[in-house]
Amino acid sequence: MNSEKILSNKHNLQVLYEDNHIIVINKRPGDIVQGDKTGDTPLSEHVKEYIKDKYDKPGKVYLGVVHRLDRPTSGIVIFARTSKALPRLNQLFKDRDAQKTYWALVKNMPPKEEDTLIHYLKRNPKQNKSYAHIKEVPESKKAILDYKIIQKLDNYFLLEIALHTGRHHQIRSQLSVIGSPIKGDLKYGFDRSNKDASISLHARKLSFKHPVKDLELNLVAPVPNDPIWNAINIL
Repeated sequence: MNSEKILSNKHNLQVLYEDNHIIVINKRPGDIVQGDKTGDTPLSEHVKEYIKDKYDKPGKVYLGVVHRLDRPTSGIVIFARTSKALPRLNQLFKDRDAQKTYWALVKNMPPKEEDTLIHYLKRNPKQNKSYAHIKEVPESKKAILDYKIIQKLDNYFLLEIALHTGRHHQIRSQLSVIGSPIKGDLKYGFDRSNKDASISLHARKLSFKHPVKDLELNLVAPVPNDPIWNAINIL
């Protein structure tokens, strides 16, 4: 199943797929997936309100958060709608059985057209930042990703990225350390922010087996409505 279609609704959610057990949203940059110290209403609460209204559900709506995306990023986020689906989805992500593909816009061309990056990431909680090292250092975790240039724009390069591990700020940190920070990502070395405080990193595709049904899902999230994203001609 391939989905480019966005369903519109009064909650302004971009719903890519939904059934009785799961709902998949195309997260906008700036949305937080789950509540944090900012106190801003998280995406999970908006999804609950959407379900409650659409299906006229009384009482509290069950919704399980399976994984997260950084606040300034956009793209596919999956939620569990039943207690049966949640542990199965958690296990699926833990076992790396969900194939994630990201798109990133960078200004500086990477050293190679395509490559596998292997680093050791050490997280600094106070800075909310991860530092990539070539060799293992104390308290670091191995991080692996594949990237390739899939389009050259006027001033940027579009990279497609496949993750083999799921570390904190992994893509942001690893691209930065090879000299290709993501557009708008001041924290990891880009020279200026995007106007909307986003970074140009998008969770583009997610392929996984449905946690309850005998169904393979291959979901695609349209890119944000932005002049540079809109210049991509391989959509």
